[in-house]
Amino acid sequence: MTIIGMLHHRLDPRTVIKSYAFAAVAKAEGAQFFYFTPKSVDFDKRSIRGKVYENGDWNERTMPFPDVIYNAGSPEKLSVSKDIIEKLKKEIPFTTYSIGNKWNVMKRLKEAKEFDKYLIPSEIVENVDLLHKFMDYHKKVVFKPIDGRKGKGIYFISKVGRTNFEVKKDRDITVYSKSQLDELIRGQLSTGTFIVQPYIQSKTKSGQIYDFRLHVQKNGEGKWIITTIYPRVAPNGSIIPNINNGGFTNYLDPFLEQEFKDDAYDIRRMLEHFSLSLAQHLDEIQMAQFGEVIDEIGIDIGLDENQKIWMYEVNWRPGCPPAFYLELDVVINTIRYAMYIAKNKKQIKREINQRKKNKDVVEVKSEIAQQTINKDVVEVKSEIPTINKAVVEEKVLPIIAITGSAGKTTSKAFLASILSEKWNIFESKDYWNTTEHTMKHKEEINASHEAVVLEYGMAYPGIITNHCSIIQPNISIITNIGLAHVGNFDGDIKGVAKAKSELIHGMDQNGLLIVNKDDENSKYLETQQFKGKILTVGIHGNADYKAYDIQYKDIGMTFRIRLQGQEMAMYIPILGEHHVYNALNAVAVADYLGFTPADIQAGLNFKKPPRRLTIYNCSDDITVIDDTVHSHPQGVRAAIDVLTNIAKKRKVAIIGQMRELGDLREEEYRKLGEYIYEQDIDLFITYGFRTEEMGAAAKAIGMDPSKIYHFLNKDDLHVLLEKVIKPHDTILVKGASKTNMFDTVKFLDQTFKE
Repeated sequence: MTIIGMLHHRLDPRTVIKSYAFAAVAKAEGAQFFYFTPKSVDFDKRSIRGKVYENGDWNERTMPFPDVIYNAGSPEKLSVSKDIIEKLKKEIPFTTYSIGNKWNVMKRLKEAKEFDKYLIPSEIVENVDLLHKFMDYHKKVVFKPIDGRKGKGIYFISKVGRTNFEVKKDRDITVYSKSQLDELIRGQLSTGTFIVQPYIQSKTKSGQIYDFRLHVQKNGEGKWIITTIYPRVAPNGSIIPNINNGGFTNYLDPFLEQEFKDDAYDIRRMLEHFSLSLAQHLDEIQMAQFGEVIDEIGIDIGLDENQKIWMYEVNWRPGCPPAFYLELDVVINTIRYAMYIAKNKKQIKREINQRKKNKDVVEVKSEIAQQTINKDVVEVKSEIPTINKAVVEEKVLPIIAITGSAGKTTSKAFLASILSEKWNIFESKDYWNTTEHTMKHKEEINASHEAVVLEYGMAYPGIITNHCSIIQPNISIITNIGLAHVGNFDGDIKGVAKAKSELIHGMDQNGLLIVNKDDENSKYLETQQFKGKILTVGIHGNADYKAYDIQYKDIGMTFRIRLQGQEMAMYIPILGEHHVYNALNAVAVADYLGFTPADIQAGLNFKKPPRRLTIYNCSDDITVIDDTVHSHPQGVRAAIDVLTNIAKKRKVAIIGQMRELGDLREEEYRKLGEYIYEQDIDLFITYGFRTEEMGAAAKAIGMDPSKIYHFLNKDDLHVLLEKVIKPHDTILVKGASKTNMFDTVKFLDQTFKE
């Protein structure tokens, strides 16, 4: 019979309500259970003076050392008996160990990187100046104790006007001056350590604040399972959904169906996958770093307007869910897991030692690899395994290169986000795509990386060949063939396709190639001699990965796709049908690499590259669309499509120069001017040398001349904007980065700031 001891800081088990449930369940499961405190342990006799629940009461008994200990007490209050507890740990397995306070948990996750994208930016508040600097950037913040529990001591602070601050605590709202707020903050800091975070809200359709508690445990087989997931909804007037502050809960499925309708099932799967993955990840960290296991955590998360998960906190040994049958489920899992540990302690110890060993090996390999790469310039294609030639611990290292006239950076960001759901990846920075950048990436890739995602840019023939000679990919994506840099190819689109085909010739010839089935010019790609696998993406025609039912949402797109035999609803937090193609590129590669539909779904909710159709909501319901990184005819049309799809009233297009069009400039400027007129744009403003040709083309086919403006001076352009922009306008600013059109975005955002 397994003997389970419950360790607690309180002397009397009658003051620990859950001890009754543990005693009852242990008996039902065939285990012997007793309650004890550290000072009742006698190491010489290997016995403990504990309490056993018999005949409706707790009776004192001398018990032998248990087979396993369930550590149920407060770490702070048990710390006075630290020596006793450490000695017990050396002799008897514990079911659970402290993972530290919430701040330490977040630090672990940030350092491990796998889940850092779900972390809300947080700072320890050392003084009031730090709080104000944080607020200058984030505007609305949460100020709370580092070791807070049950929603106590949380302040929600936002700036009101230039000098005042609105402070919400529980259901009370108070307006403070800066000096009054500083006094409040200093007073709180004198009582303990506080952190500050940006305020990320999850709201129901009726306007109530909510979050989700994800409660996971290990079961009688030592595996992580979901005990329950449930929403917690704040009462009217409150912004804290914690049950102890008057919040209430609901069953998960009805709540999701009410709030998310058709997406309810997919969101449930996303929450389930996230909770189990995070628990496993934290368990692995605990084993590798401390030689310990954990058995139960509660994760509090919110969903923003893009349905992206944000982690509020992770609780070790969370409170029981607010339903009696769920409380029993928690206890049953705990007792069964304790019995599992007692029977398998040698196996668990071996697993822990292996985890620690693996961690040490990875660190040594990483260090050696970095020293080798930095010491000597080597051919990376011989150092980094390719899909058909090398295996690292029986797993091929995917090296993925992306090129194309448009969509490289966004496709890369989508793919990196998905792969990061499970792997430690190397990803090139936002717009680092020259051969010099690839040389730098070669030096940074090491043995710890499980996938490599790179962007290969080119403006002339031979450049992509050079990329491949530095790092040879085994998976390649060619997004499309368009007019970017066509002036460097005598205006011949076939020349652009030939240069992009250098990626096909330079990659592993038995690898994977992704191409756009809908792109007319991709037919010029030189795929005839390629021996590997080719997969296609598309929207309008048949393709291996086809998106359908595409819809615009507030700041993103939804679409459906069939993956692994099931229909999936996908969301991407970026506007434009052209970005659905970029998402499909990532979906195709991730599916090929064995990622689950749920992994793919979660990863598509990515961190959008900067200045790519970024939305600024200004005063008087004015919306600014920032698309000021690259500019070529295909991209300008796509941006105009976004403008026409999201505009509430007047549509204003501010279009800058498109470079390197060569002899095609005049024709392409004319076509874009005509497209502007066809899309019923209300105000058309061009900026830069010869861009007036677009306005002239729009005027020639019927656009009202009073709606067309042209500028060579940006200050003059800004003077006009102050005069002509009206409430409810939607304004697209589109231009190449070299034309500094982002200056106009900043001007609009500051001039019409909320």
